[in-house]
Amino acid sequence: MLELKDVSLTQGDFILTADFGIPEQARVAVLGPSGAGKSTLLSVIGGFETPDRGKVVWNGTDFGSKPPFARPISHLFQDNNLFGHMSAAQNVGLGIRPDLKLSPADRTRVSVALGAVGLTGLETRRPAELSGGQQSRVALARVLVQEKPLVLLDEPFSALGPAMRREMVDLARQVGDRLGATMLMVTHDIPDVEAFADQVIWVEQGRCHPPRPWDALLADPPEGFRAYTGT
Repeated sequence: MLELKDVSLTQGDFILTADFGIPEQARVAVLGPSGAGKSTLLSVIGGFETPDRGKVVWNGTDFGSKPPFARPISHLFQDNNLFGHMSAAQNVGLGIRPDLKLSPADRTRVSVALGAVGLTGLETRRPAELSGGQQSRVALARVLVQEKPLVLLDEPFSALGPAMRREMVDLARQVGDRLGATMLMVTHDIPDVEAFADQVIWVEQGRCHPPRPWDALLADPPEGFRAYTGT
């Protein structure tokens, strides 16, 4: 279980607060207006920002003092964090060993992961030779080989068209299912929420509301939610 216990982070005039728990293997959308604090919430969980108060706890262990690389977390960002001079297979292999000194078993893991996201035969292509959707698939394959129990997705598919974005959201869920991972995805897109999430964290002016099922959020929305969704 992921728990944020009385977390508070101040950045100038902005204050982020969060106090809730998320069960293992949940699919959670993080929704709210621009500048509300959605990405900041993921940065606190991921270790890129240190809260002024409170704890970030995973299965009973406080990892608030651990740097990002020491946390049981995979990250997927909007730009996919792919290295342009490396092939698809090499970019995935970085998820196993940053020095790319891969064993035969490691190379098999890379091949299996690329196959799982539909990129068999494209292993040697560099990012510039791939479409936007294919680049996102490479990033998801890297998440697969990292085998982390917690996956944070910060608007990773926002640059894609609606049809491709929906396809990638579905694929992200499949990757999470293969890993048995807990997943949090920042999005502005309501169809993404409906396709991806079991629960939704509504974020407004720095306040992160506890996760709720989408239907429950629609039935009893917080202040600002109706204006945001047009409901």
